[in-house]
Amino acid sequence: MSAAPELLLIGAAIIVGILQLLWATAAARMHPEQDLKWAAGPRDEHRVLTGVSGRLDRAYRNFQETFPFFVAATFAAYLVAKTGELTLWGGLLYVGARILYVPLYAAGITGLRTLVWFVSMIGVGMIVAAIFLA
Repeated sequence: MSAAPELLLIGAAIIVGILQLLWATAAARMHPEQDLKWAAGPRDEHRVLTGVSGRLDRAYRNFQETFPFFVAATFAAYLVAKTGELTLWGGLLYVGARILYVPLYAAGITGLRTLVWFVSMIGVGMIVAAIFLA
């Protein structure tokens, strides 16, 4: 039995999230005040990241905000047997847009970045719509 493509897209999105986490973490370690001693400690004081490392951190936080909606919608569509072209294309839009989002955010490209975020949310909306369609 092969996995539904939508479930494979959840796996792809997980990989995107892990890569974002690693990229953001590596960039933060390049910040002088985010050294390994601080990272290994209790981190009681909040340190604000700026520049590319700050943007990568915020992009990862944005992923954390959208990913649960994508997973919940995809699992719901799968469980009620409503997968098909709409859920597949919605999942592809979400994952593809999330891949594009990070370098756009890192580069500080605002207008296009917002459009790409919106495309990712359209993808989630497509999956949710499929749940309620015949």
